[in-house]
Amino acid sequence: MQDLIILAHVPTDSVNLGFLPAARALGLNVVLLSDHADAHRKHFNQAGLPAYPAEIVACDVFNPLAVIDVLSARAAAPAALFSNSDHLQTSTAVAADYFGLPHKDWHVTYRAKNKAQMREHLKAEGLDPLWFGLACSQDDLDRLVDEVLYPCIVKPREGVASQQVTLAATEDELREQCAAIWQSQAGAPLLLEEYIPGPLYTLETLGDGERLCVLGGFQVSLSPPPYFVELEARWGTGLTAQQEAQVVRMIERFGIGFGACHTEFVLSATGPRLIEINYRNIGDYREFLLQDTLHIPLFETVLRLYLGQPLPDLKPAQNAALIRYFTAAEEGRLAASPSAFGAGGDGVQWHYQPLREQGEQIRLSNSNKDYLGVLRGTGRDAHSLALAMDRVSAGLVWEIAA
Repeated sequence: MQDLIILAHVPTDSVNLGFLPAARALGLNVVLLSDHADAHRKHFNQAGLPAYPAEIVACDVFNPLAVIDVLSARAAAPAALFSNSDHLQTSTAVAADYFGLPHKDWHVTYRAKNKAQMREHLKAEGLDPLWFGLACSQDDLDRLVDEVLYPCIVKPREGVASQQVTLAATEDELREQCAAIWQSQAGAPLLLEEYIPGPLYTLETLGDGERLCVLGGFQVSLSPPPYFVELEARWGTGLTAQQEAQVVRMIERFGIGFGACHTEFVLSATGPRLIEINYRNIGDYREFLLQDTLHIPLFETVLRLYLGQPLPDLKPAQNAALIRYFTAAEEGRLAASPSAFGAGGDGVQWHYQPLREQGEQIRLSNSNKDYLGVLRGTGRDAHSLALAMDRVSAGLVWEIAA
């Protein structure tokens, strides 16, 4: 049985409920490498899970040399190296390259994760002239402040899940937002960038290094400024073929071509403008929604690419899909919350997944980490699906005790 090496940080449902069952279906022996090995062992020390790794190995997965050392000591060479973590794409690419396995270009994974490098590369390639600057201290901010275009986005250079992402309308707000982050994380690199007004979209792609397939994209609804919490995503962008092709050209010139990629962009008055390139599968349960609505084996298809197999001719189903995230409005102890359930009727299917446990203490971060639960649904048409999701949403109640 061939060994699939999965590099993981903390336990995630994408890996545990998506890629592990897919690996089992492909007859692969999964070896999980993680810097949080005990957390993974605790998770898999329970019955009834859809799949289990054969081994869990402690490793500094952020260091590709440590990964190479661990794998070099094993009796059998790996058949594939894979990670779905934002943080670990570069480590995975470097280690896979060492062993001569299919991999992403580590230069591309690095500059996709490092948002300042992404902006620098886009500017150098003539793909986007957006103003940006990098500040790691008050002195850096003092040097940049006269250049800043307002309103201005403040975000961690290598952040995730909209954490610590804010909109500053004035210099005072900019200084206040930076100071708040540096108070708890001294020297944290912060990317300051020009705000692009317009609706937010995503583009989901798969590639084998030779051919890039566009699966489609989402229209995303966000919380009001100054924060950017994703509240809802509706499958189908409604973009013209020319607009979509423009986004594809931009990410291809950036270097995207192998594996899954989740791109976020704004449709501005002058056309599509890139916000982020996340060189991995889409997350926040939209990966499961995609598999359900497109009727394709998404997780298996991604893994086959890392085994060196060409991208198949995918024929995604033309269904409607909608996902809704329910966020905490206040801090406190979660006293009551809905349990997981799934149901359907009249051509519509839905599933609710709680993301916090009763008794858990809620601390607001004004990011995607504030989600209490997620409701995802698929249907034959967007109108009937939205009505069904509204009915289900109205029955969901949470109680947070002070």
